[in-house]
Amino acid sequence: MSRSTAFVIAFTLLTAAAAFLLPAVPQPLDYHQFADQRDALGIDNFVDVVSNGAFLLAGLAGLFVVFSGRARFEFPGERWPYAVFFLGILLTAAGSAWYHLAPDNETLFWDRLPMTIAFMGLVSSQVVDRISVRAGLILLGPLLLVGLASVVYWIVTERQGAGNVLPYALLQGYAVIVLLMMAALHRSRYTRAKDLYFIFGWYVLAKLLEFLDAQVLAYSHLVSGHSLKHVAAAAAGFVACRMLMLRTPAEPDRTA
Repeated sequence: MSRSTAFVIAFTLLTAAAAFLLPAVPQPLDYHQFADQRDALGIDNFVDVVSNGAFLLAGLAGLFVVFSGRARFEFPGERWPYAVFFLGILLTAAGSAWYHLAPDNETLFWDRLPMTIAFMGLVSSQVVDRISVRAGLILLGPLLLVGLASVVYWIVTERQGAGNVLPYALLQGYAVIVLLMMAALHRSRYTRAKDLYFIFGWYVLAKLLEFLDAQVLAYSHLVSGHSLKHVAAAAAGFVACRMLMLRTPAEPDRTA
């Protein structure tokens, strides 16, 4: 086992330990109070709902690229983590639109569930591309189960009156950091490997827009930060599409 792989495994174990050992954190109820609550065409919270169309387009485009032969895979099985990633994006379009029609913890569950599918699919894809094809494909199922379990655990604890969103939050943070670790520490078998940083950049922009929800609406008078967050997050999916269409097998590292 290489030192870089050991770092990834150690970080994984530390995150798992934190999820079990840190105090419970309930979901703040003010999370559901979004800045743009305008209705249109009989749809509550219209712009926050319809902006999820960006996820729909990104998910459909990604699945088309993966299964149409426009993406280059050295082994046929490599397509499945990316298929799961884009399926998660596609399902996020429905889950997030449903949530924004009537924001509360129960509908938020259906928003978060597909997001974990996308995150875990992307993590598995990078294990395949950068560490081991076999390991990445084997890990896809367990990663999905852990991701889904974190969301189910959160909603069950909320219903019991002792909500704990921490495992889900840690899992999302883990996915982002471990992707960056793999990008920095492991060379991809394909070109366009640095596109992963652009995916990360769109994710960071999406989180920033989410944080500045009300300020963006107050400045623009047209659209809120949260609505633009949906577009920015979906843009990460389009970056992944472009990466898969343009990449080729990388030249062997002759310095190793």
